[in-house]
Amino acid sequence: MQYAVLGSTGVKVSRICLGTATFGVAPTAQDADQLVGAAIDLGINFVDTADVYGNMPVFDRPGAPAAADREPAEQILGRALRGRREDMIVATKSNGIVGRDINDRGLSRRHIIRQVETSLRRLETDYIDLYYAHDPDPDTPLEQTLAAYDDLIRQGKIRYVGLSNHPAWQVTQALWIADDRRLQPPVASQVKYNLIDRAAERELGPASERFGLSIIPYAPLHGGLLADLGVLDREVSGDQRFGAAGFTDTEIGIAREVDRLSRDWGLTAYQVSLAWLLSRAAVSSVIVGAETVDELSANATAADVQLDTAQLDALTALAAEPGAFHHRAGDGPEPPAAAG
Repeated sequence: MQYAVLGSTGVKVSRICLGTATFGVAPTAQDADQLVGAAIDLGINFVDTADVYGNMPVFDRPGAPAAADREPAEQILGRALRGRREDMIVATKSNGIVGRDINDRGLSRRHIIRQVETSLRRLETDYIDLYYAHDPDPDTPLEQTLAAYDDLIRQGKIRYVGLSNHPAWQVTQALWIADDRRLQPPVASQVKYNLIDRAAERELGPASERFGLSIIPYAPLHGGLLADLGVLDREVSGDQRFGAAGFTDTEIGIAREVDRLSRDWGLTAYQVSLAWLLSRAAVSSVIVGAETVDELSANATAADVQLDTAQLDALTALAAEPGAFHHRAGDGPEPPAAAG
């Protein structure tokens, strides 16, 4: 396993990060312990979760327990990390809808503090290494959010702050605010980024390089399409795992070419796709939502793959010009109806 420094923290994280969005579905709650143990054995020391992962209806799929019968992913992860918490850099997030009350969401001081306390209990730990704002919150000034994070850092409950799904201008604004008010600045930006979806390259990539933030991509294999074309034969694949659409013909065409090039180079599509992403200047680690130990073990090999300039250029040329950045504010499920 290879490692890289996380932003300006000096902390080294594995270039492959274990994602837990589907913990409780795939892997099951019973199998998650084995997957976490396998990650540690592979040298992976970075794991990503969130307060809304695992037990929301959006993660439902045939054959899995219903949302109401599933534990939160944080709770499953906390149990799996018993006795080995110090081996991992744990990242989690808040902002999503977590209850019926109108204030059970967002990035207000009230909600952040409540969710940090909830996450600490679920994760069975007394600190969180990296805490993200899961999405922008148009109703809460960034000043308030960053001040709340700064207080939590001073209390020892979180170590570092990150922004997830924020466009470059908001990341830059957060850095300005932190500098002006002597608050702890964000050190990482988590965003969807892969060979097919390269919108992050338009502004977020250059801004992150300039200001020393790490980009931590999620969906690095575009829902499995850039890992193995066999995903097209699955009943549920891609963003269908989260209640969204399947793959477009254009996306499938790019994946077929990645598969062809990979075979020509004596590599696999997942190795090539992840190695290309890890070659981007600001990318420190990529989040792999492996559902089995075999998937995780295979993906982990990409950290040791070094593509030459000609190979990287051939891959980069496959996708169209990066599109405008899109964040998820306003997306997602409607809040549940109030009781009574």
